[in-house]
Amino acid sequence: MAKLAFLGLGVMGYPMAGHLQKKGGHQVTVYNRTGAKAQQWAGEFGGKHAASPREAAKDCDFVMLCVGNDDDVRSVVYGDSGALAGMRRGAILVDHTTASALLAKELFAKAKERGVGFIDAPVSGGQAGAQNGQLGIMCGGAPADFNLAKPVLDVYAKMCALIGGPGSGQLTKMVNQIAIAGLVQGLAEGLAFAKRANLDVEKVVGVISKGAAQSWQMENRWKQMNELKFDGFGFAVDWMRKDLGMCLEEAKRNGSRLPATALIDQFYAWVQARGGRRWDTSSLMHLLMKD
Repeated sequence: MAKLAFLGLGVMGYPMAGHLQKKGGHQVTVYNRTGAKAQQWAGEFGGKHAASPREAAKDCDFVMLCVGNDDDVRSVVYGDSGALAGMRRGAILVDHTTASALLAKELFAKAKERGVGFIDAPVSGGQAGAQNGQLGIMCGGAPADFNLAKPVLDVYAKMCALIGGPGSGQLTKMVNQIAIAGLVQGLAEGLAFAKRANLDVEKVVGVISKGAAQSWQMENRWKQMNELKFDGFGFAVDWMRKDLGMCLEEAKRNGSRLPATALIDQFYAWVQARGGRRWDTSSLMHLLMKD
């Protein structure tokens, strides 16, 4: 049993922290920018809540965070009330936020100055994966820190792997998002074609999902795409645009060419313009079926 802190109780962090408290049997203290959410979590799962990241992180073995973007990470990690100010030497900071690789390297260096380990550990699997404890976790950092943290991370992981040094987890998440963007666009075009050809989409998917076209997106999103229902579930378009923006920025730095990703990013901009900022990423279908 370890003493843990979890910072950020959004749709991902809330159930992840719950798994650590209930399934993992750890002592968990949570912090959330909206204090009422932290109080709600403590009432539901039986852990503690703190008024600041520093207070939550005090004397902890591990501090996990899952917030929105680079600036959000800095706001809970740095400063007099930040997590690093409260962490003891030898503790490990684990960032589950999908953030930039540059930030991951920065955090690794800042943590090292204080004798704290750091792992960038973005996740894949969406809200359902977080709720069911079935996330894919891609990690970057020092092997010794990863080996200590892995038994804790396994509480909500389906797969947890160290990819390489600091920033490798975030770069792997970029690969993930690039691949997903192409998959969703291809699926949207295929389903739109099937509908306009007056095919029975359920029968079509029943066949092609058993062959080379099969994907998680097909298995889990074809029904909503067929019904043109994109609200109230899944991974929001706003967040996907944030992620693809980081992919495109990183590609400029390393010389990668991402023509399809850049185009699909613009498709998502059109979805936003249609009022779909909080729609699921499968809403690319909207552009093909709605004038």
